[in-house]
Formats: sequence, C-alpha cells, structure tokens
Amino acid sequence: MLKRVLIANRGEIACRIIRACKEAGIESVAIHAANDSGALFTELADIAVELEGNTIAETYLNIEQILTIAKDVAADSIHPGYGFLSERAEFASAVMEADLIWIGPSPQAIIEMGDKMTARRTMRAAEVPVIPGEEVEGGVEEIIAAAAKVGYPLLLKASAGGGGKGMRAVHSPEDVREAAEGAMREALNSFGDDRVYVERLLSGSRHIEIQVLADNHGNTIHLGERECSIQRRHQKVFEESPSVALEPELRQQMGEAAIAAAEAVSFVGAGTVEFLLTPQGEFFFLEMNTRIQVEHPVTELVTGVDLVREQLRIAAGEKMSCEELQMRGHAIEVRLYAEDPSNNFLPAIGDLLTFIAPQGPGIRLDTGVRQGDAVTPDYDPMLAKLIVWAPSRQEALQRLARALDEFIILGCTTNIRFLRELCDHPDVIDGWTTTDMIERLWPDGWSPDMTGRTLDAAYLAVNAAEASGYGRKNMSSGSSNDGESATPFTTLSRRYP
Repeated sequence: MLKRVLIANRGEIACRIIRACKEAGIESVAIHAANDSGALFTELADIAVELEGNTIAETYLNIEQILTIAKDVAADSIHPGYGFLSERAEFASAVMEADLIWIGPSPQAIIEMGDKMTARRTMRAAEVPVIPGEEVEGGVEEIIAAAAKVGYPLLLKASAGGGGKGMRAVHSPEDVREAAEGAMREALNSFGDDRVYVERLLSGSRHIEIQVLADNHGNTIHLGERECSIQRRHQKVFEESPSVALEPELRQQMGEAAIAAAEAVSFVGAGTVEFLLTPQGEFFFLEMNTRIQVEHPVTELVTGVDLVREQLRIAAGEKMSCEELQMRGHAIEVRLYAEDPSNNFLPAIGDLLTFIAPQGPGIRLDTGVRQGDAVTPDYDPMLAKLIVWAPSRQEALQRLARALDEFIILGCTTNIRFLRELCDHPDVIDGWTTTDMIERLWPDGWSPDMTGRTLDAAYLAVNAAEASGYGRKNMSSGSSNDGESATPFTTLSRRYP
C-alpha cells in the first residue's frame, strides 16, 4: 500500500492525481516552482514544497532536486503525470535507485517505446503493423536517400520526443532537404537528439489510440479506443470514445495489437498504443505513450474505470481491479486553450477575470486553474479539459455544445468559439474526422465572424460594468430575487464566447 506520493508535475494533471490519492487514502506531496505558488494543485495537496530555481530545467526537470525533496518529506513513491519527466527513463531509474516506487513502467520499456525508431523495430518483431518507412541513423543525405525509397508524400519525424516537434510533411523531392534540416534542428533543440526517420504520409487517416493496462500479475488488457483525429499542428483538441469508424471486429483486432505491443516490452501500468487507421480500414502502429494520457477521462467515462487509481494499485503491487472491456455510452473531450485560433492558434496570456464552468448531468471538468489566476507564457496554455458523457454520440455532441455555450472565460483569448463551431460542423456530426481535418476545412486559417467579435466586445463591457457595480439597485424585500443585487447577466440569453 502506498502511503505518500510525490507528484512530479503541476497544473491539471497534478490536481487529478492528488484527488485520486485522497480517495485512496494516500497522502500527496506537490512540488512547485515559485511562479506556481498558490496554484490550485499546491492547495489541494497535503504537503507543498517550493522548488529552487527559475527555469523549467531548474525546477520541474531537476531530477536531483525532486528526489531530495521526496526523501525530505518521507515520500514512498513518485507519480510523474504526463509531460515533463514522465517518459524519461533516467528519471524512472533514479527513482527506483533511491528506493522509491516509480508509478509507471520499467525504464527499459520507456527506452524501447520512447525512441520511435527502436519502437518500430520492436513492433515489427511483435508482428504489429507499422507505417511503411525507413529508419535513418545518418544525417541529411541519408534522409534524402530514404525518402526516395519511401516515396512521396511522406513525413519526417524526430525519433525522440513528441508533440509534433521535429515533424515535417514533404510532398516533393525538391522540398526534402530543407524539411530535413528544419526537422533535425527542431528535434535537437527540443529533445537533444537530432535523429529523424522517414515514413509514408497516410492522407485522410484517422488517429485511433488504444488504452492498455497491465499489472505485475501477468494481466494485460485493453480498455477500448479513443479517436483523436481532430488536431491542430499535430496537437489533439477533440477526443472521443468510442470511434464511429470501429466495428466490434476491428476494435478487437486493434485491441489485440495494442496488447501485443505492450507485452513486447513487458509493459506494466497505464499506457496508450496509438495507431493510424486508413480509409481502406488498415491500421498501423504510430507510437506508444508509456504514461497516462491527457485524454484519459473519455475512457474513464465510457468504461467506469479510474485509470489513475489503477496506476496507484498496480504500483503498490496489487492486481488491477477492472475486468475486460465493457463500454457504455459516448464521451467527448475538448481541450480549452488560452490561444488565438484566428492567429494560427498562437498562445494567449492574461488574467482569468471570469472563469465560470458549465454544470449539469454528464459534464466533467478537469482543470488546474480558477477565476483570478494569471495565464503566463511559462507553461502549456491548456486551461482545462471539458468532458461530456451521454448515452449516444448525438446526445454527447448536443451536451458538449450546450456546455461550451455556458462556459464563460473573460480576460484572455481562448479557443471556446472554435470548439463550439466544431460541434456544429457537418463533418464532425457525421463522424468524418481525419488528422488533416482542420487544415482541410480551414486552409487559410480559422476566423470568427464579425458578429461574434462584436458580441465579445459587448459582453466584455457588460462584465466590466457588473464588476464596477454599475446599474446595481437594491431589490425590495418582496422581490423574486430575495434582495440580491441585479446583474446584467440575469437579463441575457446568449451563447458566451
């Protein structure tokens, strides 16, 4: 049984892990940089310790400092969340060498799946289908030669890391040199590793991932799929389960392939095997994430399995508590970002002057922020994950649209209106979602109509007026508002931005 877990992360995922620990009767320790002092996750935790340093490298990526704090507070285990050090084998090894429990897979599994070229070779050996391509160990000239073998269009992809960094689409031989140099440079800057490999670009494909769980008692299962095809700049923004593209037979085939992938590296814990599904119904291994995923809530809502709680059980040496796959209803998650969709989705900053989340049946909000917090350029601009569940996909989309209509965020630019527009788009309604969907629908970039812009300005003014007390009046004791002050919002009936 785990007694005290240190969370080597911040924000939304730190809050998620802390809550799972509380429900399991486990104490939680939050570590935080100085600019995260007073953040929600630091207040939820049983213990909060400030990290020394100013940069991410000096704080959340400082393995030595994190382990020192873990010993100082008598933690017995470390949960890495996602991002930061979650897929660093050297961190997992250091945790285990410090006689602490690592809540994740073995360092070897992380190494084998973290390096995409190694993962491709491992999957071939396990008879898991991989995207046609070439592993390249050399530089630009070797990449050019491999590209000629693979054919166009193709993708250049960094062997290390993820998140769309070190990735370039190439449509002709004339562009491959410049793309290779750019991909290698970005990979080196992002991951300290400039190796890039070549694979065929599968146009019009869907991004389907399978959630797997494995314990130390010989049990490896899958918990169905999540479709994550709607992406911008290779970053997911809209995820759902189940996928409309999978019939039971195909779901079984992909689930079995995901289990084979996990077993090929002796995986233990919660992980995700990602595939591309072609319009012809072929699927190919993309990568395996050896950690909890951002989009894990959609699986939790359709299966009833608390994935983080299962991580804690497995790390403690227990058997997983869940059974074979049982899916119920439909769940959709959208990621709310402080960003400007009309300006190439660039991050936006500002203070969350108003942050009012939707409520009602079938709505879940995972967030690490609250009203009054500042959105800074220091970290990822994701504000929250809005997840809905309903008996059917149609009802889930309707519920999501309603929830987005109710969501009020003022003080910084967000992608709420963009997400709301997605809900109404015929391709989304029909389930025709592909990885190139956003570029296909808005080749010149997305922009709101002027009506929306005008409304934004108007309601920002209303909010300012309300905050200053303009127009307030005392209600009589006999009024229906029971003496509460009037507010402009009580007379408005509209979709908020």
